[in-house]
Amino acid sequence: MDLYSDVLVIGNGVAGMFAALNIDKKYKVILISKTKADDCNTYLAQGGISKAKNKDDIDLFVEDTMKAGKGKNKIEAVRVLAEESIKNIDILMELGMEFDKDGEDFDYTREGAHTINRIVHSADVTGKRVFETLFKEVEKRENIILYENTTLVDILKYEGMCAGGVVIKENQVHTIHSKFTILATGGIGGLFNNSTNRRCMTGDGIAIAIKNNIKLSNLNYIQFHPTALYERGSEDRKFLISESLRGEGAHLVNKNKKRFVDELLPRDVVANRIWEEEKNTNSKCVYLDISHMENKFIKSRFPGIYNGCKKRGLDITQKPIPVTPVQHYFMGGIDVDLNSKTSMENLYACGEVSCTGVHGANRLASNSLLEGLVFSRRAALDINKKIDKTSMINLKHKLEIEEAKSIEETNLKYVLDTFAKALGDKKNELINS
Repeated sequence: MDLYSDVLVIGNGVAGMFAALNIDKKYKVILISKTKADDCNTYLAQGGISKAKNKDDIDLFVEDTMKAGKGKNKIEAVRVLAEESIKNIDILMELGMEFDKDGEDFDYTREGAHTINRIVHSADVTGKRVFETLFKEVEKRENIILYENTTLVDILKYEGMCAGGVVIKENQVHTIHSKFTILATGGIGGLFNNSTNRRCMTGDGIAIAIKNNIKLSNLNYIQFHPTALYERGSEDRKFLISESLRGEGAHLVNKNKKRFVDELLPRDVVANRIWEEEKNTNSKCVYLDISHMENKFIKSRFPGIYNGCKKRGLDITQKPIPVTPVQHYFMGGIDVDLNSKTSMENLYACGEVSCTGVHGANRLASNSLLEGLVFSRRAALDINKKIDKTSMINLKHKLEIEEAKSIEETNLKYVLDTFAKALGDKKNELINS
């Protein structure tokens, strides 16, 4: 079947939905989700969203982001992130998003490597609330059509330009023709045995970029979150224990109940210190203790984590939480400019699949949702300027279902082989960790 749209957006997380919502309403948008709509990493985000508190905080926000990223960040992208953070949070609130407040102001919290409290949040389920806010608006928009359980297997190309995509839905192949295409396919956590990511996050956008010679950057920049719940023998997605617990005063201790690290150092530093402590004490985990805080505060500030741990037989108001580092985020990806444009004409990428250069070698806590908002909106606004001058290319591309499924399998091999080379000697250690 051939489908036609002004803009094709692949991915239903914060970047994909916010891009779709910022495309002018007079243009048709097809938005596709690989699995069901809420099966995205955005839905899982706990901590919050970084935001410059005011214009005076922008320079410090930039400095904190650069320091966390080991100075490997693109300074111009970091400045865009900080300068546009206030506006994007305002837009999110206009769409109905509610953040926790302290009187009339935000109830700002702090996480690792932030100099001051500048993270806005909605309890510890910020990502879920962001998803629900955007999804509710997507459902209202007559110009946006959402297809769930639809997998992109390749893009359409014509004389070096992107002209849409080829997808599998309900065991049938469909060709979606579009003037512009936005990849917002998410990260790579599904490639790892232990990750906080949804298992469907298998680097699909990266594979398609590799296959089509689209420029990539920093494939070895993979972040491990210091504190995921340690569950012996579990092969499921790992339950994240948000950095915001440490921001509110939780302590990391070893099996002998001794603190061994400043809990608010950058994520890579804390993760490495935990691995060292586990090795030195011959342990599988360390412990995050918040039980010294009031029960009422813990339950109201961290209801998602409290209930998630309670379901697993652990009362965090009474006992410390066993934690260990696991794969969490991918800072590399498809190389893009400040408007999220890739090296291929008419193709954009935003969210975790892209590499804006904002994060450098290590993402500053709570900058992921913000990056998804800022740079997806920039992509949409750039497309809005160009779309009337861009022609639809009706490129025929017929595939049988067996051939399409074979391409999907080959895409996974592209990703695994590419990351094996990027990680070198560390491949087995990281993927199996």
